[in-house]
Amino acid sequence: MKIFVCCSKHFYEKIPSLLNELKKQGHIITLPNNFKDAFKEERMKELGEKEHIKWKSSKLKLQNKKIKENQALLIFNFKKGSYENYIGGATFLEIYKAWELKKKIFLFNPIPKCSFTDELIAMKPIVLNGDLSKIT
Repeated sequence: MKIFVCCSKHFYEKIPSLLNELKKQGHIITLPNNFKDAFKEERMKELGEKEHIKWKSSKLKLQNKKIKENQALLIFNFKKGSYENYIGGATFLEIYKAWELKKKIFLFNPIPKCSFTDELIAMKPIVLNGDLSKIT
């Protein structure tokens, strides 16, 4: 299966071994935006609001392209600070776009309790509970 992997940039360090497991299972993986430079956005902000917004817009367009080109979205949602199974704004947008395009949506961990929990539930993601072998 062609899978676009998404998560908070704060989790990028946690996922290489999980990506290896997915590849061993025969999946074709599309990496998150800025995977090799997780905190590039911070440097873009230093260039000023206009440049940051231009850059951020290009990343949103790129994530839409990646969603269209893949069969599924896999969200790695781990604990971030006091937030269990964290899903941030950009990742939520990716989930929504995948749902809109009728792509499979997988969550590595359960749906978080947050301001958009009801929306996540309504999109009916497949919760893997940490078991990548459940991806079919």
